[in-house]
Amino acid sequence: MTLEEFKSSLNQENPPDTISNELKALWYEANGDWDKAHKIVQAMNTKTAAWVHAFLHRKEPDEWNASYWYSIARRPKPKTNFEEEWEEIAKYLLG
Repeated sequence: MTLEEFKSSLNQENPPDTISNELKALWYEANGDWDKAHKIVQAMNTKTAAWVHAFLHRKEPDEWNASYWYSIARRPKPKTNFEEEWEEIAKYLLG
């Protein structure tokens, strides 16, 4: 799946079945369901899930919690806006 296809899927009722849980979390966040996105990544124990988790807390905003999750993900806290970071994460997860 390309980034453009993933973005197009945001208009669907549900996320595509074939994407990772981290991408599903980004999908739900982009569709205004922060809580569902958070529940998905909170239940995971991967560096990529920690990155999405950090993004969610940064957007919340909960800077302390975001900083903690960026450290778990071993990612620097970005200086970009939310949309740019969302896209960077999505591109990474899509490979």
